[in-house]
Amino acid sequence: MRLIINSGGPAAIDAWRAQFHAFAPQLDVVGWHEDVAPDSVDYALVWAPEAGRLATFPNLKLIISAGAGVDHILADAELPRHLRIARMVTARTQTEMAEFVLTSALMLTRDIKRVVNNQARQHWELFDSLRVAADVRVGIMGLGHLGVAAAQLLSRVGFPVSGWSRGASQLDGLPSYAGQAQFGQFLANTDLLVCLLPATEATKGILNATTLSQLPRGASLINAGRGTHMVTQDVIAALDSGQLHQAVLDVFEQEPLPADSPLWTHPQIIVTPHCAAIPDRKERARHTAWLIEANERGDALPNIYDPLRGY
Repeated sequence: MRLIINSGGPAAIDAWRAQFHAFAPQLDVVGWHEDVAPDSVDYALVWAPEAGRLATFPNLKLIISAGAGVDHILADAELPRHLRIARMVTARTQTEMAEFVLTSALMLTRDIKRVVNNQARQHWELFDSLRVAADVRVGIMGLGHLGVAAAQLLSRVGFPVSGWSRGASQLDGLPSYAGQAQFGQFLANTDLLVCLLPATEATKGILNATTLSQLPRGASLINAGRGTHMVTQDVIAALDSGQLHQAVLDVFEQEPLPADSPLWTHPQIIVTPHCAAIPDRKERARHTAWLIEANERGDALPNIYDPLRGY
């Protein structure tokens, strides 16, 4: 079997081969820019492949995203629609995302951005009141593996947690809402909104003025889903008006975030560089090897996106 890799550039292929030698020594691992016969490629591990390239592999069995998202693959108008895409969601990815959301939630709960701003201007300020986790109702948009992992960890720490998804999903032992009909009720009971939705046409721009206006005044926001979820000017306007108190933003429509973006310098925004959940090369190689073995056995694969059917 042959696996072609487009992740990290040509300089990374030797490191990839070393990792796959440990987990799947039978795999023939080749680089994206190497001269290989297109009909010899069985699997592809990719990040942001150029348009049309995946369509040149007639015997491709599965596309594996090098990250949790698939929008960078779906952007290819020539993508073969019959090919399934496996998302890079591992046990470690779930842990990383859950810990990122917890860290961000605690920073927002304790107003750490305000502390950092005060430090920058050497201003000593004692807050009138401090909140603890039990005071902050967290609502998580997106109840896939990452959303469930984040919800469970937040709940164990003491945050009251609920979840919302576009389709029917459940959080064991925690309140959950589904569909547009319950969206307003979900938002009304959320002091800290966490977006972990997938990037689809239906979720594009969902963090907009209408959505944010349905939160209790002074709520906060964590977006670790996709940059396309957020209408940037609406988020800034909500912060400026006091509808939102603070935000932690990890994903952006244009990345790296341009130097002239107002998000960099907004006093109520913490910017992180799309780092919420990034499995290392070893973890991605291990998971890819497992996916290939499972697919060869005919097993059902987790976290699959089907271009013909969606999630």
